[in-house]
Amino acid sequence: MSFLEESGTVQPVATVPDRAERGEWLLAHRPELRRLTLRHGSLRLVGAAVASTDELAGVAAVLGGGALEYTERSTPRSRVAGSVYTSTEYPADQRIPQHNESSYSSRWPDHLFFLATRTPRTGGQTPVADSRTVLTGLPAELVEKFSALGVRYTRAYHDGIGLSWQEAFQTEDRRHIEAYCRDNGIAWEWEGDLLRTSQVRPALTRHPVTGETVWFNQAHLFHIGSLPARTTEALLAVFPEQNLPRNAYFGDGSPIDADTLAEIHAAFDRTTLAPDWTQGDVMVVDNILASHGRAPYTGDRTVLVTMTSAAWADWPTP
Repeated sequence: MSFLEESGTVQPVATVPDRAERGEWLLAHRPELRRLTLRHGSLRLVGAAVASTDELAGVAAVLGGGALEYTERSTPRSRVAGSVYTSTEYPADQRIPQHNESSYSSRWPDHLFFLATRTPRTGGQTPVADSRTVLTGLPAELVEKFSALGVRYTRAYHDGIGLSWQEAFQTEDRRHIEAYCRDNGIAWEWEGDLLRTSQVRPALTRHPVTGETVWFNQAHLFHIGSLPARTTEALLAVFPEQNLPRNAYFGDGSPIDADTLAEIHAAFDRTTLAPDWTQGDVMVVDNILASHGRAPYTGDRTVLVTMTSAAWADWPTP
């Protein structure tokens, strides 16, 4: 094993045999690889030359658990095969901030498995940040307020800006959406064909194996103040606040101010690790212990992802 370390986040690097021996090797080393993921939040598998969606799904099944569908979507992505998707399809010149996948939802994946099948000319890393270090790097009073109030996520689903409700919920049936919202503690309202939703989620969570409390939310990612200034101005010129594609508040509905957003972004920036991709690499991310994002890039880039649910009782102690 080797290790990558930068600004407080550590990522072990395991060299895995090629295709013929990969499955047997992963099974034999699964307890050790899982312990490393629990200790450090993420793990990079190199040398395995993973080349297909089936191979990625196989690695994820051995190390993670059962495959998950991408539900209650907040970003555009495409299904490639089975439960393997493209990573978020944003323009190449845009940075995707650090976030824990689906932490705005009551249903989130335990692990993410990323595979680079085409590496860009420059940039395009998938940075990770240790969620424990992010928490300890935030001011105590900020953490206390978020812990007490949680985060309120609001969304309005438009065609052509953000995701439509048909894409976000993968259905044309309004009754299906209403049942999903009812089952998951989401308030909803229709205004003609416009759907608005609001949900309050915790800002912190506890890992089921390590018992550690971590920063676990997307307040900074949903908040309109995190967008480029020109984008924010354009959206507010078109939409009243309640019809913004997405936004975030404290759980009681009070606004999150610019200084608070800056503190959160700075805490992530201080502990982010962003190694370059090599084609065929796989990165394993414990979605509770580590956040991920995407750096801007030039050239062609294809990174696939599959998400899994862990049977935590089978996991070793770190």
